[in-house]
Amino acid sequence: MTNPQRSKLLTLLFLICLILFCFDLGIGSINIPFKSVVAALTGGNCPADEKTVIIKIRLIKGIVAILAGSALSVSGMQMQTLFRNPLAGPYVLGISSGASLGVALFILATPLFSIPDEIMQFGIAGAARAGAAIILIIVGILGQRIKDIMVILILGMMFSSGIGAIVQILQYLSREDSLKSFVVWTMGSLGETTFSQLWILMPAVISGFIIAVFAIKPLNLLLFGEEYARTMGLNVRKSRNYLFISTTLLAGSVTAFCGPIGFIGLAIPHIVKMTLKSADHKILLPANIIYGAGIMLVCDIISKIFLLPINAITALIGIPIVIFVVINNYRR
Repeated sequence: MTNPQRSKLLTLLFLICLILFCFDLGIGSINIPFKSVVAALTGGNCPADEKTVIIKIRLIKGIVAILAGSALSVSGMQMQTLFRNPLAGPYVLGISSGASLGVALFILATPLFSIPDEIMQFGIAGAARAGAAIILIIVGILGQRIKDIMVILILGMMFSSGIGAIVQILQYLSREDSLKSFVVWTMGSLGETTFSQLWILMPAVISGFIIAVFAIKPLNLLLFGEEYARTMGLNVRKSRNYLFISTTLLAGSVTAFCGPIGFIGLAIPHIVKMTLKSADHKILLPANIIYGAGIMLVCDIISKIFLLPINAITALIGIPIVIFVVINNYRR
């Protein structure tokens, strides 16, 4: 596929994303016509009650869906290139497990205190980000001492397994209401983020994207291996740390506010590579943003129609793609 063809395809997909965004705002407990959604967003004539639902409720969820899908997709692309492993995802460093531990500890402790609901919402997000940040610090320290990136990958998997065991113990010891709150969080949700929380999530994701832009050249060099990248003058450890920070800002922030949403970061980068037939991250980065946002909007629309948790939809879409990648690599 030539670059002009890729540009036309990405432009078309961007327009499709806009249409999906409008459809997403119209679907819910009360279905709103497409023209009313467009009118509400552009300042046209729209019934006051429908405009209130769109602007004050559904618009926030739609923006969160776009941020979550694009952030997880880009972070997955970075990790797959860095580890040179097609099955590496945004949570490979133990970010999701660290966030889960933070949330589990917070939810387990809250029954002991009287905490207002407003603080409770920010507390869960803060606990998730703190847990993810602690894991990042540990991985960063190890990254300064360990040269082999595969060793870091294995350590990340061990962190995830160990933390998962601790979380299971906390679940076993927790009360029924606390356990239910934690299980609901693990299912993922795009609708729990408030307007004030959105202004925390958005800058974090945008910062992760900015770091990802500066990491395009290092990622292209790392495609040929770390030894080749070093011969080209790349500071591999420094670049690796930048990628870790970017992934934590992207995947960690989404996990903090939306819960651990699976398979988007694992599957979307493969869809992008298969359709665009390119390994250049100048093309892959914007493509992953568009693809991730579009597919997450589709998942959100399906979850609204069938009243299912978002994690169930992303798994049903992502699992066949991952299976195809595994079988295709095995044949090669």
